[in-house]
Amino acid sequence: MNNGPTLKVHILDEIFMQRCIQIAKNGLGTTAPNPMVGAVIVHEKVIIGEGYTSPYGGNHAEVNAINSVIDKTLLPKATLYVTLEPCSHFGKTPPCVDLIIKHGINRVVIGVKDPHDKVAGKGIEQLKNFGCEVVVGVLEQACAEHHKRFLTYHTKKRPYIILKWAETNDGFIAPTKEMRHKNPEPYWITGTLSRQLVHKWRNEEQAILVGTQTVIDDNPKLDVRQWTGKSPIRIVLDSNLKIPASAHVLNGAHRTIVMTSVTDKSLYQQHVEYHVLDPKTDTTEGICSALYELNIQSLIIEGGAKTLQSFIDANKWDEVRIFKGSTNFEKGIAAPRIKGTLVTTTQLREDSLTLLKND
Repeated sequence: MNNGPTLKVHILDEIFMQRCIQIAKNGLGTTAPNPMVGAVIVHEKVIIGEGYTSPYGGNHAEVNAINSVIDKTLLPKATLYVTLEPCSHFGKTPPCVDLIIKHGINRVVIGVKDPHDKVAGKGIEQLKNFGCEVVVGVLEQACAEHHKRFLTYHTKKRPYIILKWAETNDGFIAPTKEMRHKNPEPYWITGTLSRQLVHKWRNEEQAILVGTQTVIDDNPKLDVRQWTGKSPIRIVLDSNLKIPASAHVLNGAHRTIVMTSVTDKSLYQQHVEYHVLDPKTDTTEGICSALYELNIQSLIIEGGAKTLQSFIDANKWDEVRIFKGSTNFEKGIAAPRIKGTLVTTTQLREDSLTLLKND
């Protein structure tokens, strides 16, 4: 094994790591709670194998990459590139480090260390003990951004939280009750393209959350219909169990968890999970703690205004996606107030989409 003292980062290392990130995105929405890792195997500047994390319960990226190599006699002279430190513990599958060592791969280039307490540098240590040349931190910032859900979950002990809402051109997120009474038809703020994009986002995250009033007013399904893929776990805030049994979110079509303060189980609906929040604890803190215990690593919050603002005020959010439509309500429920770092603003036909990150 090559045990040389100089661990250089070459321009080719960055090129191949970029490829790792590119293919890793194929796992978005299917690998959680496992991270969506990308792996590339290179021999004499030529990619001879690559892979990304299979849907949860399946192979990790390193396994798929090694299995894709036709001539495995090249592996001892090859370099393995991987976005995240290889695992060193048994889970649903055996440790990836053991497979890397078994095939004698003598150089491993890693994007970012794994903060999971079962790994946390142990994979790197095992590879070095075997005699591997290990390079850590290639495109580290890009890899950390790619693994933002996984890293946030393990470092902050809560899901990666995305806030999303649509507001009218004059700054309202929903009509007044009087407006709804006069015209019970849906009040669409955005166009069809924006609504389709929202369904794509739902497919990418583990869970979706709304408050009591949003369910009562809009009766949303909170599923994926205008995109191909799985629907997220539905998280509903209903402290006093005011939501009617006929609501779509209680229909058992998809996994649903109701966060409540009611302990009387005779009031619970079938096919629905209930989690009792401590009324003495801040609601947002209680939700984040509960979702951490439930191994939910990413959450998109779609409303309503009160629920969104509570997470903003508690500073428990990571990014926000705001649609602005061309319509005007003239009166209604004001959109949440938020400050963040502007990432981008995009035009989607008649709508604009602004992305902010938490400072």
